[in-house]
Amino acid sequence: MKPVRCLLAACLALAAAASHADTFPSKPITFIVPTAPAGSTDIMARMVADPLQRALGQPVVVDNKPGASGNIGTEAVARAAPDGYTLLMQYSGYHVGNPALFQQIKWSPTKDFVPVALVMRAPHVVAVSGKLPVNSMKELVEYGKKKGDGGLNYASSGNGSIQHIAGELLSRQARQPMTHVPYKGSGPAINDLIAGNVDMFITTPPSVIGHIASGKLKALAYTGSKRHASMPNVPTSAEAGFPGYEVESWFAVFAPAKTPPEIVAKLSAEIRKIVESEGFRKKVDDQGAFAVYMDPPALGKFVDQELVLWSKVIKAADIKAD
Repeated sequence: MKPVRCLLAACLALAAAASHADTFPSKPITFIVPTAPAGSTDIMARMVADPLQRALGQPVVVDNKPGASGNIGTEAVARAAPDGYTLLMQYSGYHVGNPALFQQIKWSPTKDFVPVALVMRAPHVVAVSGKLPVNSMKELVEYGKKKGDGGLNYASSGNGSIQHIAGELLSRQARQPMTHVPYKGSGPAINDLIAGNVDMFITTPPSVIGHIASGKLKALAYTGSKRHASMPNVPTSAEAGFPGYEVESWFAVFAPAKTPPEIVAKLSAEIRKIVESEGFRKKVDDQGAFAVYMDPPALGKFVDQELVLWSKVIKAADIKAD
């Protein structure tokens, strides 16, 4: 009788899972963003949330939980119920950088999360205040040399973010000291950059491209291998005199570990439709980035590769969380 009972139990479990997926979602979904509003992670969450709630027929609420270099919001999702109703819109700097920077981290990028979908990849732009008397990377470096006292200061969305790493790498390539000024997200950093309180912010284009167009900020270099159509007059790092200085971030959706595979598949399929839609692609392209979808298995492999890559970069540059 045991084999029969086991088979019956398995069938009942599969039926329950299928039923759960069929009725999902039956209440609002929360997208937790581990940064302050107005940054690229927040922008991406809202760009996905709006069409996703139309597709699923339930509200998708964006909840910003900034602080501790993304660890507060990320941990909140890691500890959430694995039922598909709490999702993480994650920034790569936190997901694959923090594990190499923080010894007391309370979440694991692989054990505490299941991949849902990659939605965007974005090289960075070296942005400075419109008030800064420089118009090229060469002039920026010379300006930093004249400043003394720690040279240029640069903003980031937190210790260990790729923006932090990008600043350290630029400092090493320019062979001059630069002072890191961490914020609780891109929004506050951009406000201080516009005001002239910090000299530079190396970040993904979506959070700054509007300010560049208005003249409040100036873009001195694009850290991709080729220029982006949305900023045709902004040279690549190589063209600006910094060959090999290529920095890219990515943004992806994750769910708590043990979220039912059927729910993950349903969410990923709907997000794929959004990311591959002409409207979404155009919005992302207009913001200087690239809409790119990866399914759960592909995103899982990509995360594993990125963890190895950024661990090596962080150790080689001797970057530590303050």
